[in-house]
Amino acid sequence: MSHGADSVKSIIFALCANLAIAISKLIAAAVTGSSAMMAEFVHSLADSGNQLLLLLGIKHAKRPPSPDYPLGFGKAVYFWSFIVALILFSMGGVYSIYEGIRKLHHAEPLSSPYVAVGVLLFSIAAESFSMWGCLREVNKELRGRSLRQWFRETRQSDLLVVFGEDLAALLGLSLALIAVILTIITGNPVYDAAGSICIGVLLVVIAFIIGFEVQALLIGQSVEPDQRVQMLEFLQQRDEIDKVFNLLTLQLGNDVMVAVKAKMIKMDSAESLIEAVNRCEVGLKQAFPQVLWSFFEPDSED
Repeated sequence: MSHGADSVKSIIFALCANLAIAISKLIAAAVTGSSAMMAEFVHSLADSGNQLLLLLGIKHAKRPPSPDYPLGFGKAVYFWSFIVALILFSMGGVYSIYEGIRKLHHAEPLSSPYVAVGVLLFSIAAESFSMWGCLREVNKELRGRSLRQWFRETRQSDLLVVFGEDLAALLGLSLALIAVILTIITGNPVYDAAGSICIGVLLVVIAFIIGFEVQALLIGQSVEPDQRVQMLEFLQQRDEIDKVFNLLTLQLGNDVMVAVKAKMIKMDSAESLIEAVNRCEVGLKQAFPQVLWSFFEPDSED
């Protein structure tokens, strides 16, 4: 995995934006009584907590290996990313649906609806700024891929989660704005309640998609497909290697474990074979700095 993207920057962008947005939404929800606005406040509050959890996961993942965890703690960031998806589902999605259903049964007219519109417009601008910061880092990882392909293939779960949250926030804010405007035009608070339900469904769907992608990393995925191809080509071009039988990779947060089984060229002695293997491992780690562990098995057949 390339280290070009700095996911911490994206998280800080999102945290600052969400804190400012959450405060403005809470004030607007109290003034207007809008359920869609209250749903959006809970969403932004949950997002702020999520960013703190991601930062905790990144810090945890940097702990050095220990006898009990010989491959380190890199996958800790996947665990916390999965927790974030659960929070987005429960605190964001489920609560929004509940609030919308409650308002359907107890419809209340909005007070000061234009305050809600102003806050939503401010929130969309702030969230767009956060999305800009996220996309700036994502673009460093695209390498000619579409956003959809990057989302499916990336091994940076923290950046994936921030992107998903920002996307959910922008879509949710747009739905909330439409709901409030329709309520103002028609005078019918049902639109506000329906907006809250739609926001909740949106958050549940995005949380499920994020959770599905992160669970693959928790189970144990290889490096990104193009990275594996580059590693295989690098090994096949080594003068010491006659044929690569197998190449196994395992993504562990920012670190990677590699296991190679290869047929070496004929050597004069066991010492020469050991030196050749060592050269291959050193060269691999120099070409791919994310490789922290390498296991090399010379063999005559697969």
